[in-house]
Amino acid sequence: MSKLKSGAAEALHAVLRDGITLAVGGFGLSGIPADLIEAVRDSGVKDLTVVSNNMGVDGKGLGILIEAGQVRKVIASYVGENKLFAEQYLAGVLEVEFTPQGTLAERLRAGGAGIPAFYTKTGVGTLVAEGKPHEVFEGETYVRERAILADVALVHAHTADTDGNLIYRHTARNFNPVVATAGKLTIAEAEVIVEPGHLDPNHIVTPGVFVQRLVQATGRLKDIEQRTVRRRSELLNTGAVAV
Repeated sequence: MSKLKSGAAEALHAVLRDGITLAVGGFGLSGIPADLIEAVRDSGVKDLTVVSNNMGVDGKGLGILIEAGQVRKVIASYVGENKLFAEQYLAGVLEVEFTPQGTLAERLRAGGAGIPAFYTKTGVGTLVAEGKPHEVFEGETYVRERAILADVALVHAHTADTDGNLIYRHTARNFNPVVATAGKLTIAEAEVIVEPGHLDPNHIVTPGVFVQRLVQATGRLKDIEQRTVRRRSELLNTGAVAV
């Protein structure tokens, strides 16, 4: 059967159900599978556990699932850009499991590699380590972290072939490769889709064996969370730009 589906809704058909765990690629709004996220919202599925570096911003990215009241628990490293998330967390509507960013990436990588748990020094002596097993190696204390294997993983790639091999572009690569391997079923959206044999094997990041379904991403304006550029006149005054 072909991995390529006609759209995000078809790609998610018979996949979503209440209470599942979704792992979602992206970092802020960079590299997020926007079409697939919108299809999850439109499905009406609820009580989701969402694993992602963060939860987007209000009204964009994973923030739309928060707005729709579809998320029960979040496993993330940072959520500071989403005011509604903070409100629901403080109101006890959302359960939150904060995980250091590197640890989150490794938990996803471990899940994809079939490693059930690992030890790290990150978080030892903090709230992150409370209630978790500890072990001493060569005189240093480590905390045990469990791997993450999601029911469904959603990722965004720049280029794919119809066999599901994926190539990412620049910083949009971020969490997508580890998320792609950490799903029992992985669905990818890609901006460019070609026939098998058209991708340089040396450039493929995620092999197609990890991807079960594929969809063409719609063309859209790529949002930026915060613009931090300075006016050219200011740079000229500081000497940072040559006249």
